[in-house]
Amino acid sequence: MYQDLTGKKKKLAVLGLGYVGLPIALEFAKNIQVIGFDINEKRVEKMKQGIDPSGELDSAAFEGCDIEFTHDPGKLKDASFYIVTVPTPIDEHNLPDLRPVLGATKFIGNALKKGDYIVYESTVYPGCTEEDCLPILEELSGLKCKEDFKLGFSPERINPGDKEHTISKILKVVSGCDEEALENISKVYEIIVKAGVFKAASIKVAEAAKIIENTQRDVNIALMNELSIIFNKMGINTYDVLEAAGTKWNFIKFYPGLVGGHCIGVDPYYLTYKAQEVGYHAQVVNSGRYVNDSMGFYVAKQTVKKIIAAGKDVSKAKVLVMGATFKENVEDIRNSKVADVVKELISYGVHVDVTDPKADSEEMKHEYGFELISKIGTGYDAVIVAVHHNEYVNLDENYFLSITNQDAILVDIKGSYKGKIKKLAYWSL
Repeated sequence: MYQDLTGKKKKLAVLGLGYVGLPIALEFAKNIQVIGFDINEKRVEKMKQGIDPSGELDSAAFEGCDIEFTHDPGKLKDASFYIVTVPTPIDEHNLPDLRPVLGATKFIGNALKKGDYIVYESTVYPGCTEEDCLPILEELSGLKCKEDFKLGFSPERINPGDKEHTISKILKVVSGCDEEALENISKVYEIIVKAGVFKAASIKVAEAAKIIENTQRDVNIALMNELSIIFNKMGINTYDVLEAAGTKWNFIKFYPGLVGGHCIGVDPYYLTYKAQEVGYHAQVVNSGRYVNDSMGFYVAKQTVKKIIAAGKDVSKAKVLVMGATFKENVEDIRNSKVADVVKELISYGVHVDVTDPKADSEEMKHEYGFELISKIGTGYDAVIVAVHHNEYVNLDENYFLSITNQDAILVDIKGSYKGKIKKLAYWSL
């Protein structure tokens, strides 16, 4: 397989060209022939013009790439090595929504030939690849895994907005359905991953490794958020506490904040779902999720309390929320907890303006029911800096004073302006 791909006798297909799939497809396309597949025709047309719809890559990333972008599943028959990088979201009940990954599996099942390889990168619970996806592949293709085709799992580790830890620089965990699959999958990924590969003991181990990477972060951030609530009641600044505690050599540095997005805020639910299926209630993981899912409402309530404490009528109050994406310096608004802050403020009768230099107003309206303002106004009773984009880094107190009323509050969720605010009332997590 490796020789056929590098000799351009066979093609590799990447299904799902979002912030994970497109960089992988383009990196492979510098060395081998690639089919980039996505069901969204509008996104495909942009990529054909050298535009990344996710806003992560510039046009130079497309140069010199041997890649065919398509939304036609029939084109997948031309490939022999398939990589699945579609989203794995949760539904309104916080349960795994496998429709994208099973949909991609059906496309591959209808295109599968003897000797082909399929590798899943989408984050799932342990067992999903072999228990949910494999039966579909075998049924639709009429082929048998190990005998006729090979299966593997290699979790994605791309961090949106991170220009340093790119696909070629991150150690790649790989797994296969047997030794032959593991060796060949490893060799194929070594085409693009200069940092090397780690061969996991099994597909389930690789799936579990990925899901605990994000679960570990989620639980640790939840601890910081809970400490922030406790310290707030004590009148102590959490960042001052963390700075002091961080002087110990083995103190692990995590910080409080809004935990959204399509990884840390989602993946633990896949683990708790599978844990429930095997008869265990994951208490620590579920508790962490509860704390982090509650933080948007907590920030809004604290803001309202401070507006009332300043002697103002909440129903006439005006609040500016700066930042709407799920993290700084990205355009992605999926599962943004800023929406929780906004909706909770509105429930108190507060007038809320939301601004963001990265997010799309139409997408915000479609996803969350409110739009972004095109120009920041004045007369705000509170300003909440929710996402610390680069555009906000150098703002000083004079700027915030210029857009606020007397006795206004600056809510600095990430503690970015700690020690720099002297005249405004200041609060952070």
